[in-house]
Amino acid sequence: QVQLVESGGGLVQAGGSLRLSCAASGRTFSNYAMGWVRQAPGKGREFVATINWTGKNTWYTDSVKGRFTISRDNAKSMVFLQMNSLKPEDTAVYYCAAQEQYYNTDLRKIQYWGQGTQVTVSS
Repeated sequence: QVQLVESGGGLVQAGGSLRLSCAASGRTFSNYAMGWVRQAPGKGREFVATINWTGKNTWYTDSVKGRFTISRDNAKSMVFLQMNSLKPEDTAVYYCAAQEQYYNTDLRKIQYWGQGTQVTVSS
């Protein structure tokens, strides 16, 4: 089992920045690729960004490329999502996720989920 706890969400004005953190515990963190998934009000969940176990390979959904950066610290068992130039359409609950392969964007293949953290971007 892997337990994931997100933090860092909040209310920010459009154009602002937030940094989400996810602390992992349980099984060896570096065994897993990690990702961030979000769910906007009234919509389904979607992958935002993923990172492989070394941190050298990443993937981003088109709508956040150039604005969001995913990173990880295996020594501290943490993964981060730096979000810059935030837009109202980024408003969502953001979930931390652990999976086998960083290139996976099938939500059904996620092995562990965090409880989510709310990000609200005001216009």
